[in-house]
Amino acid sequence: MNLPPESSLAIAGRAVMAGLKLKQRDSLMGYLFIAPQLLGFLAFVLGPLLAVFVFSFQSRNLLTGQVTFIGLDNYRQMLASDPLFLKVLGNSLIFMLGLVPLNMVLALGLALLLARNLAGSTIFRTVFFSPVVTSTVAWVIVWRFVLQGEQGSLNQFLQLFGIQGPNWLQEPFWAMTAVVVTRVLKNVGLNIIIFLAAIKDLPKEYVEAASVDGANPWQTLRHIILPFLAPTIMLVTVVTVIGSLNVLDHIMLLTGGGPSNATMVLAYYVYYAAFRIYETGYASTLAVVLFLTALLLTLVQWGVRKQVVYNER
Repeated sequence: MNLPPESSLAIAGRAVMAGLKLKQRDSLMGYLFIAPQLLGFLAFVLGPLLAVFVFSFQSRNLLTGQVTFIGLDNYRQMLASDPLFLKVLGNSLIFMLGLVPLNMVLALGLALLLARNLAGSTIFRTVFFSPVVTSTVAWVIVWRFVLQGEQGSLNQFLQLFGIQGPNWLQEPFWAMTAVVVTRVLKNVGLNIIIFLAAIKDLPKEYVEAASVDGANPWQTLRHIILPFLAPTIMLVTVVTVIGSLNVLDHIMLLTGGGPSNATMVLAYYVYYAAFRIYETGYASTLAVVLFLTALLLTLVQWGVRKQVVYNER
């Protein structure tokens, strides 16, 4: 049986591997295994990230393709002459302060109830988690029908009790409320699963000892369960905060940033600047601010997390 001759590249590769020590061969194989992931990271994460920083110092028009280096002018415009920037920051803060506590309290409360393995717990877990895997487009379209004015399902339901509901998506306060609540209902199931996993790992002997000593459920929750869940609560809080900064599709589909820019948050403003007014240079400046904000929150979380772990020890 005649075997095909080896290529010169294969022969050279075998010669190189034979000339290396065992430790060097292991290191080389490790680098070869991670090379595809590393190349993907450089091409699709680090490269675009560096490009955004470069673009933020340029005036770039998406329509004309004209590119001009302008230094810090985009940052000066953002801080001094953009009438929307401070409003967008305020909207982002309101959105975050509304979404994060509601999500955390709802997720932790439901996780504590579901951890009791009551009748129907499996069904409720499925119900709460199903929105997480549901398409955002489908989810928002349904809620747009529910939250319409007088023809909306919610207002028609309220009319059965003689209550005149507001125009949920056309009044600034109620539009922000609608965005926050529907976003919480969309993603709370994921945090419920995380909290359930942490609750299952709680040392049962401490809870049983507290019950034997006469502690009521509130005392057990406050002094036993919550301290053990502190690292998980910290992690979920920061992940939820960072996620609230990156909400784009939900707001774009539900309110389009309106009414009167009442729901225009920073992530949506980046999209608006880039693809509505075609100023990709200024949009990159806004994206830099968004990135630095998320990075700062991550660093704060890391510091607080280490402090929590240190205090536990």
